[in-house]
Amino acid sequence: MSRKSLNQKLKFIVPAVLLLLIAGAVAFFLANNDIAILNPKGEVAQKQFNLIVFTSLLALVVIIPVYTLTFYIAWKYRASNKKARYNPDWDRSKIIEGIWWLVPLTLITILAVVTWKSSHDLNPYKPIASDKKPLTIEVVALQWKWLFIYPEQGIASVNFVQFPKDTPIDFKVTSDAPMNSFWIPQLGGQIYAMSGMSTHLHLLAEQAGDYNGSSANISGHGFAGMKFTAKASSQADFDAWVQSVKQSPDTLSLDAYDELAEPSEDNPVTYYADAQKNLYDTIIMKYMSPEKHVDHMGDMHE
Repeated sequence: MSRKSLNQKLKFIVPAVLLLLIAGAVAFFLANNDIAILNPKGEVAQKQFNLIVFTSLLALVVIIPVYTLTFYIAWKYRASNKKARYNPDWDRSKIIEGIWWLVPLTLITILAVVTWKSSHDLNPYKPIASDKKPLTIEVVALQWKWLFIYPEQGIASVNFVQFPKDTPIDFKVTSDAPMNSFWIPQLGGQIYAMSGMSTHLHLLAEQAGDYNGSSANISGHGFAGMKFTAKASSQADFDAWVQSVKQSPDTLSLDAYDELAEPSEDNPVTYYADAQKNLYDTIIMKYMSPEKHVDHMGDMHE
């Protein structure tokens, strides 16, 4: 084999080997790192994961041909290749024009249909169908911590939330601080928390475990430490946890809440055996009519 022939083959082999090494490195990284959104543990998260995979594969229908043709054309029509055909009078190709119009239109149509369907299927306000009664958990974003109130159980916790697996959870989310975003990546997408408003996020954990929760919206100096643990357990373990929280010496009265709502960073997990009734609604209403809220809060404190 001549040196020239060997060099030409190496010019194709070396890039191919580099691409394989890069692909192998990416695959190794993904296989050995627990990336939350790529490791779904709930019904909603699984549907979102499937949507990510589908749209990524659909994008490759365009990306692979475009980059392949880019490298091919750059190589074939390089200045040193005297065998490349020079055709300055070439005007257009109906076949090529048909392809570059038909393919994008097809992809856009597919994405439009998928977007329409997934927007309704994955609507965070849409309850999850189940034969089990949903559990309501009220979430309040504070600076820089998360307050979870269980209205049916009468308890509350800070930076820790527990619920039974295979049970639909109706998270009612608001904020008593700058706008934030509530997110448990392995269970589903995020939902914004806004002062004076109540949003809903319906999730369901299909496997028991501890899942990382966090703020998905920069909200000031303590944002990086605004994290919590979401624990999915059996119903028996959840009931036992509720009873253990009821033994806590702390109660979440309005005075205690006012103190808790003060800005603070890296708060430890805290449990409250008794939470002020309708505290969640009171937090929202104080943004509806501040003057009335002052009188209302004053009466409640008295």
